[in-house]
Amino acid sequence: MNSKLQGIFPALLTPFDGEGHVNTRSLERLVEYNLEKGVSGFYVGGSTAEAFLLSPEERNLVYEVVARAAGGSAVLFAHVGCISTEQAIAFGKTAERLGYTAISAIAPFYYKFSFAQIKKYYYDIVDAIGLPMIIYNFPNFSGVNLTVEQVAEFFCDPRFIGIKHTSNDFFALEQFKSNFPDRVVYNGFDEMFLSGLSMGADGGIGSTYNFMAEKFLSIVRLYRENRMQEALAIQEEVNRIIRALCQVGVMEGEKEVLTQLGIPFGNARAPFSVLTDEQKQFIRTNITETL
Repeated sequence: MNSKLQGIFPALLTPFDGEGHVNTRSLERLVEYNLEKGVSGFYVGGSTAEAFLLSPEERNLVYEVVARAAGGSAVLFAHVGCISTEQAIAFGKTAERLGYTAISAIAPFYYKFSFAQIKKYYYDIVDAIGLPMIIYNFPNFSGVNLTVEQVAEFFCDPRFIGIKHTSNDFFALEQFKSNFPDRVVYNGFDEMFLSGLSMGADGGIGSTYNFMAEKFLSIVRLYRENRMQEALAIQEEVNRIIRALCQVGVMEGEKEVLTQLGIPFGNARAPFSVLTDEQKQFIRTNITETL
């Protein structure tokens, strides 16, 4: 496994300006901000990016802005997942043209596709795109829970280089890694990051990494140095912040934290909520001022 694929990868948020358009300058600044912290790369256009609330043109714009801002200095994963295979392939071709490291995709959702249909979806994408694939397993949101046996039907093909596992099934995570040690396995739930590392994860892809990647980088370092109590203390601090975010809405709250840190991110798209002044002050007091 390529060591460059290990580490911390913020699942980038999408900033909007006052008119609701993608704020390309803020997105560039977010990339620069996190590169300075030492992240390994970025997961672009995923759930945290409000991907399914963006137009195809906006999703392509996000891929382009991040590629330009990273300037070849980071590993870039383009999430291309859609219900439509054709549209996922189109996004994958954009990522390929822009020089992304790999593509990723959530399983097609809503219509309760069979595993045979899901498998064909993934293989149709990799057959059409000259980039490797990272499967995105997120049962809570997609309604699709890929089992170890099903993932093995992808990992027998070298074009499937890993999996983003956003689940608290750490037995499955451990089995992915122990059965396929040459595949990269990413922990998905930020609040369980240390647990994922302990079960064999090579790193993480997460949303709160956008504004506190240094905490996750520290957890990795301390874990590797076998300083578990110190690593746990940082995980507990991360979880305190996540609990605060949950009180106002995670997506809305994360964007407000970045705005308060000096990178304007605007509101999340409807039907997400618009935060009240009271909620913004709660975020300032309980999150931003404690970072």
